[in-house]
Amino acid sequence: MDERNIYLQTIPVDEAVARARQALDREALMGVERVPAQLSCGRVTAQAVIARCSSPTFHAAAMDGIAVRAESTFQAREGSPVTLKKGLDYVEVNTGHPLPPDMDAVIMIEHVVPAGDGLLQVEAPAFPWQHVRRIGEDIVATEMIIPQNQTLSAYDVGALLSAGIFEVEVHEPLRLTFIPTGDEVLDFAACPTPAAGQVIESNSQVFEAVVRSWGAEPRRVPPVPDDRAALTRAVAAALEGDSQIVCVGAGSSAGSKDYTRAVFEELGEVLVHGIAVMPGKPTLLARAKNGKLLVGVPGYPVSAVVCLEDVLAPVACWLMRKARPRRPVIQARLARKTPSRPGLTEIVRLAVGRVGQEFVAAPLPRGAGLITSLTKAQGLLRIPAQSEGLEQDAQVDVELLTPLESLDRVLVHIGSHDNVIDMLGNELMGLPEPMRLVSSHVGSMGGISALKAGSALFAGCHLFDPETGDFNFPFLARYLADLEVLVVNLAIRHQGLMVAPGNPKNIRGVGDFTRPDVLFINRQKGAGTRILLDHHLKVAGIGPDQVRGYEREEYTHMAVAVNVLTGAADCGLGIFAAAKALGLDFLPLARERYDLIIPRKYADDPRVRALREIMNNQEFQARIAALGGYETALTGREMRPGQGLD
Repeated sequence: MDERNIYLQTIPVDEAVARARQALDREALMGVERVPAQLSCGRVTAQAVIARCSSPTFHAAAMDGIAVRAESTFQAREGSPVTLKKGLDYVEVNTGHPLPPDMDAVIMIEHVVPAGDGLLQVEAPAFPWQHVRRIGEDIVATEMIIPQNQTLSAYDVGALLSAGIFEVEVHEPLRLTFIPTGDEVLDFAACPTPAAGQVIESNSQVFEAVVRSWGAEPRRVPPVPDDRAALTRAVAAALEGDSQIVCVGAGSSAGSKDYTRAVFEELGEVLVHGIAVMPGKPTLLARAKNGKLLVGVPGYPVSAVVCLEDVLAPVACWLMRKARPRRPVIQARLARKTPSRPGLTEIVRLAVGRVGQEFVAAPLPRGAGLITSLTKAQGLLRIPAQSEGLEQDAQVDVELLTPLESLDRVLVHIGSHDNVIDMLGNELMGLPEPMRLVSSHVGSMGGISALKAGSALFAGCHLFDPETGDFNFPFLARYLADLEVLVVNLAIRHQGLMVAPGNPKNIRGVGDFTRPDVLFINRQKGAGTRILLDHHLKVAGIGPDQVRGYEREEYTHMAVAVNVLTGAADCGLGIFAAAKALGLDFLPLARERYDLIIPRKYADDPRVRALREIMNNQEFQARIAALGGYETALTGREMRPGQGLD
């Protein structure tokens, strides 16, 4: 068996950051350079900046008008004006003109009355230095205008130039090199199509964008294979370059081909191997022999982001002498129970929006490899290490990843998954004032529970009741009797058995699920599709224990389809559109009504009105029909009990 890494004791993030800071010599790593003042925005001053010139450098008129000696106007009164003679008592000036040597005030042009032959009259006295910008009013030569270690803004650049400073001493920029690793990793620059067991390298580009947001300079080298010697050469070469931090992507965990720790030990001293955070635990920090920082960034994208944002960002900002940006925090109600493993702080990405008078946060899938949990999130929460999780409706602190004001334009959908929901989301983002639809796929019953708890703006449901032959209403009457709701049809859709192209197992119906050579993939408990399956199994006289794979669950139709496509399952129940999208064969089983359940108290909400306008658009309905397996005769219409599919 290949030798594997053994984690050092995991430590809190704050301690990991502190160890890195203590091990680094900031003065030696971050040199000083002079840059043109006009190019200094975003840089950090290395020393105090002293003004070379005053601003203004002369007494200047602050208004268009006439320059006068204030004392010559002291007798002016309304109805008893003072007459001034051009060249003797006043001089015409415009804003910014130097004040004539013997003048000490400016009268606005609209406050003087022409009296002919170069004479003017004023009916109000001027006071000394009225409407005059005096020498040094803004900046006085020899005074400090900017202290050391200040991040220069666009306005600071203007102040520098106004003070006659054309070059400024700033700290050297922080440069970070990222080295992707892995035999399975394909260089994105080649625009590859991955085969089985291969992935397109993307973490380096997330890294580069994040690093630029700090005001630092990223570098990236092509992927390095899982070979210790090759990785050692790549890291050594990066350390010889101008980067103060060298990051290795992946290889920091405990796999037999994870060489990052061994390479870091060869080239320096390991400071941290393992942080008490999930995801992100495999983070690795070391001090190279030349004093630079080495970072082992986990390979999974969500883990990598935690390493970058929680560990590397505070160290980088300290090196750059910049304040670490802080996210705004709001209070929100948790939409569903969120268990967590004690011992590690867990970071959970959230879909966040306003429902009624409060913010609601719905946890997104938590896999460390799910990069879409990053793209769909509006916020995150941290579950403490000593906690076993959080209960539904718990009030939690949410760190916002989007502007606070954008949350009022978020539609929180909790319920059954359907591809048309994604289409709605795209249409909403195409509005003149875009709205964002965020979904938590918990099944139809989960959607009803969310509405009952007040955790969703609307829920997608397709629950069939065999006793009445109706959809959704029998369940609403049973579980949501106290809430007045609006039921609007999204589409009638075709459910059936998804099988591999050509149907190699010759599956013809649910009766084949009892065969030992057929492996099924199910939907989660509470999903309308699972309730439909259970109905057909009951009709066929088949028990769940007779279906191989019945206990294996997925949360979306597309996930079921992928299982069938890749051979992880022989069959799954889902919608025709999912089968069509992945080129699977489809055996129709049932037509069903997929409705949106909307509390009537939200019917006039601008977000709900926008949603309904899109659903009633004929072009949108045509696009639904084009997916295949959908009927739109009822789309956008309000449903009534007992209507069924008519």
